Amino acid sequence: MKVLVTGGGGMLGRDVVRACERRGAEAVAITHPDLDITDGPAVDETVGRHRPDVVVNCAAWTDVDGAEDHEAEATRVNSEAAGVVAAAAAEVGAGILHPSSDYVFDGAKGSPYVESDPTAPRSAYGRSKLAGETSVAVANPKHFVVRSSWLFGAAGRNFVETMLQLATRESEVLVVADQVGCPTYTAHLAGAIARLIEGEAYGVHHVAASGSCSWFEFAQEIFDQSGVECRVMAGTTEMLARKAPRPPYSVLASERPDAIRLPSWREGLSEYLVERPRERDREAAA
Repeated sequence: MKVLVTGGGGMLGRDVVRACERRGAEAVAITHPDLDITDGPAVDETVGRHRPDVVVNCAAWTDVDGAEDHEAEATRVNSEAAGVVAAAAAEVGAGILHPSSDYVFDGAKGSPYVESDPTAPRSAYGRSKLAGETSVAVANPKHFVVRSSWLFGAAGRNFVETMLQLATRESEVLVVADQVGCPTYTAHLAGAIARLIEGEAYGVHHVAASGSCSWFEFAQEIFDQSGVECRVMAGTTEMLARKAPRPPYSVLASERPDAIRLPSWREGLSEYLVERPRERDREAAA
C-alpha cells in the first residue's frame, strides 16, 4: 500500500508516516513547503504524480482562536482545500482520510458523543472542520472522517509542552476546569489511522483516548507524571476569556461495532513524556 500524507511535517502527520511504515506501507510525507493544499493545480499534480492508494490529509488550519477573525481563511483550508485533496485522490482511484475534531459538537449533550449525534459547532474553527467533513464526503466516496480530541504529540506545539514550559518560569498556573474532553496522543491516533486505511470501513469514526478529564485535571497529571513542582489553580472558561467558544463537554465515544479503541489518556501522556526527548534528539540530528 502506498500512502500520501499531506501535512506530513506536522504533529499528527509525522506520526501517521511512522505508523504506516511500521505496518509495512510505503508512506510519502508531503510538507507545507512541498505543497500548499489551497493550490488546486499543485494538488492535482502531486497526487497524480505519486498515485497513492490512500491520501491522509493532515494539512489543516489549527488556530482555534485565530479562526474567529479569519473564518474565510480557515474554511478555505479546512473545507475547500480538503475537498480538492479528496477529489484529486478520487481521480486516481485513491481513498481519503480526513482528520476532524470534537469541536463539531456544541458540548451540551452531557454524555459522550457518538458518530450519529447531531453536530452543532460553536466556533468558526468547528464550522470549518464540519464543512470539511461534507466537502470530503461529496468529493470522494472512499472517505474516512476521523474525529478526535485534544491532540498532543512529540512533534509539535501542544498543551503538555505549554504546561511544562510555563512550569520553568512560574510556580503556579491557572487552567480551566469546566471543559472536559479526551486528551489524545497523536502516536496512538496515528496507529489507528494506519489500521483504518487498510480496510474499507468508510464514513465517520470517533477515535480518541479512553477516559476523559478537564484541562485542569490534565495539567495536574502532566506535572505529577513529569515530577515537576507547579501548583495548578482551577479557573473557568469565562475567566480565561478566549476568543473562540469551546464545547464544555466534548468527550467522544464510538457506536461502531468495529471501533478502534485507543489506550487511556494517562497512558498516552506517559508515552509522550518518554518520546519527547527522543524527538528532540532527532530534530537536533536533522
